[in-house]
Amino acid sequence: MVTHLGATRDRGYHGYQQSLRSRRGPSRMSRDGPPHLDLASSEDEDPPSRTPQKLAMPMGIKKAVRQLQHMQVPVSSKRTRHSRALKHFYAEAKETLAILIPWRKAIHKIGGHFGGGVQSYFVFLRFLVVLNFLSFLLIAGFVLIPSVVLSSPNNTPSIPNGTNITGKELCMKYDHSPEVLPVFYTFFLDLLSGTGFMEYTYLFYGYYSNTVAESKGVSYNVPLAYLLTASFYFLFCLVCIILRMGNVVRVLVTTGSGGERGYSARVFTDWDYGLQGDRATGLKQNTIRYRLQVDLEEDRIRLRAASLSPGQTVGLYALRALLNLVVIALIIAAFFGIAEATSFSQREAVKWTGVVGLLLEFLPSIVITASNFVVPFLCDQIARLEKLSPSTTVIVALLRAVFLRLVSLGVLLFTLWSQITCSGKADDTDCKICRYNSAQYQCWESRVGQEMYKLTLFDFLTTMVLLVLVEFPRRLLVDHCSCKLTRWVGRQEFLVPPNVLALVYGQTVVWTGALFCPLLPLINTIKFFIIFHCKKATLFQNCRPAIKSFRSTSSNFFFCLVLLFGWILSTVVLIYSMAEIHPSFGCGPFRFSPTMWSVIQASIDNLTKTTQDFFNIIGSLAFCVPLFLLSCVVLSYVAALASVYGKSVAILREQIKQDGRDKQFLVKQIKDLTRILGVPKHEEDQYDPGASWGDHHASASPPQYLPNVHSFPSASHY
Repeated sequence: MVTHLGATRDRGYHGYQQSLRSRRGPSRMSRDGPPHLDLASSEDEDPPSRTPQKLAMPMGIKKAVRQLQHMQVPVSSKRTRHSRALKHFYAEAKETLAILIPWRKAIHKIGGHFGGGVQSYFVFLRFLVVLNFLSFLLIAGFVLIPSVVLSSPNNTPSIPNGTNITGKELCMKYDHSPEVLPVFYTFFLDLLSGTGFMEYTYLFYGYYSNTVAESKGVSYNVPLAYLLTASFYFLFCLVCIILRMGNVVRVLVTTGSGGERGYSARVFTDWDYGLQGDRATGLKQNTIRYRLQVDLEEDRIRLRAASLSPGQTVGLYALRALLNLVVIALIIAAFFGIAEATSFSQREAVKWTGVVGLLLEFLPSIVITASNFVVPFLCDQIARLEKLSPSTTVIVALLRAVFLRLVSLGVLLFTLWSQITCSGKADDTDCKICRYNSAQYQCWESRVGQEMYKLTLFDFLTTMVLLVLVEFPRRLLVDHCSCKLTRWVGRQEFLVPPNVLALVYGQTVVWTGALFCPLLPLINTIKFFIIFHCKKATLFQNCRPAIKSFRSTSSNFFFCLVLLFGWILSTVVLIYSMAEIHPSFGCGPFRFSPTMWSVIQASIDNLTKTTQDFFNIIGSLAFCVPLFLLSCVVLSYVAALASVYGKSVAILREQIKQDGRDKQFLVKQIKDLTRILGVPKHEEDQYDPGASWGDHHASASPPQYLPNVHSFPSASHY
């Protein structure tokens, strides 16, 4: 018996196969002569009654079969050749266009060094840079360039026929001529505040004329183009946000929302065997390591929450409710401070000049920025007591901070509108003649644009000051001072939630002021471009990787969601400004019009009868109500279809888990049977998938940095 086993070991795999065949009877090999490789099927063709469980083929034979298959030249039709050529062209075009994506290598490097969470911030920032640049091209093509090319030398406003301006002489007063610059600092103050020489330029609403420009037989309706461009600008941004959210949701569905894959699937499927070079492999290693860190952290918190007793669970939720009440109180206090600062600034700024006047003009921006720093910092300290997972903590921090920032902007606008419209009191002395406070706001649209301009500029200056005067000195102290305090403080950690909220806040300010400051998207493009490079430099020079990572896929969705909230707020401002507030009589393309939207109706009245009937039908209830009902039906169908697909995906995932458990059970049964039958150890290993994987796939194994797979729970456990 020993001699027979030794001979079997010497013969190796083929000898072992021959010993199995000798036990089960004559095989095809013994009947037909030398072995034959059937490329059509690799299964044994013996009768089922005499065929045991199929054994795995060695890696050498698998490679030989694959080479033979590649050597065969299939007979393909003309349609197949065209399909392959089209796929090849599509792949080449996609690879070529990938070169045009800005900062692709830089973002890939950031993801390898600091994880997917920090990388998602820079991807989001790149999206906003491209969005603002395309928005500027839209505004420049339909408003700015035609106004520059077709503008008349005197730029005299035209009074529409039938417009009664009797008694409106005070409303038409608009003193926009800048004073003589006695010193240079006045020029600098005007540049910061948007007043003086900058107020009557293409930067603000008040400079654009209400005339229909004509040049060489070509006419251009500037007011209509101004209004339609602003509307299409908002629709364009909405489409871009929805498309991006769709891509993120598609990734979420494909990856199973992140943590459901389990450690085994991540270890065996995340590595890219096509990587070349130490730099690329190192970045990929760091990326997988951060993902495993996120999975381990969230599983640890999930297991700790599951181990709580009912009393501990009730106490935890009661603590969270109390902490949320504290957060709400802080946010309400910030809103009250912003409203008071805005009222004081609008009331006292006109009484002062110089630096004091500049500080009073920037007082709302200062209070908003201070609130956006202090309140989120206190909320982050409170969040440590809530004991949430890293991804949930990021989402909660985003929702709290976006509520603070966006509603604080809404409080600022509400305070301005209350002063412009005299709190809605039409019979008030200041608003009785012009239907707006013309004594304090001769051109209220430019004043709102100046506020948004100052908010954008102050936000940019604050970011630069923090980078230069806080993060860089902190890094120098940590690197060159060895005291206990500096070691305890450490380098700056790049916190994703406040940085993302700063981007959302800046973009919301731009959307809010785009109607009153048309060049604000260009300013924001330059601002985000500079911030990207400064943030990237300070990230590698001054920051350290985050102690607690979070899942970037789900966070990307919430980034787009809070951006959508900012868009909704800006759309409310746009609609209210167009439909409710009377335009200024002394400036802008909508002077002498009852509302901005009335320009659309006036333009439709100048069209042919058939075109007017078409627009009247589209705007009637007989068309809008059925369209709304049809949209509800389509949305309900899509929602039901998505629910069915979601349930199908969940069922398939459960089936995959069950198949994994069945395979483990069968392998265990095979081991038990072979142990009972007395099969030698080396023959028993042929049934062990783990041993086969280790023997045949050693050449394609991931790097040694990955954690030991056997130390993690099985994939079916998750």
